[in-house]
Amino acid sequence: QARLIESGGGLVQAGGSLRLSCVASERTFSRDTMAWFRQAPGKEREFVASVTRVIALTFYTDSVKGRFTISRDDAISTVYLQMNDVKPWDTAIYYCAARGGGNSVKVEDYDLWGQGTQVTVSS
Repeated sequence: QARLIESGGGLVQAGGSLRLSCVASERTFSRDTMAWFRQAPGKEREFVASVTRVIALTFYTDSVKGRFTISRDDAISTVYLQMNDVKPWDTAIYYCAARGGGNSVKVEDYDLWGQGTQVTVSS
């Protein structure tokens, strides 16, 4: 059964760091692109970062460039999101997602989602 399970969320002070993990079933991890999205209260879900399976190309939304790093460990079917210098506006539920195609920033292009993990940044 294809599935994604996120972990690593929590409460962190502004300027601090947090690492999110997303463990995928083997079948899921063979999909071409893995990504992180986030959804803040009252807002739409938005793209954060993605990494492709072939040559591990990475993409980031402008607001996290230089602060967040997405990576994947194929040996353990896990995708990470290292969050550094977090800001209060990074507060959101973070979702892991997968798709069987190249990079996309669109929610509707991803067909498999995790349950989400809450990240709260205090000022």
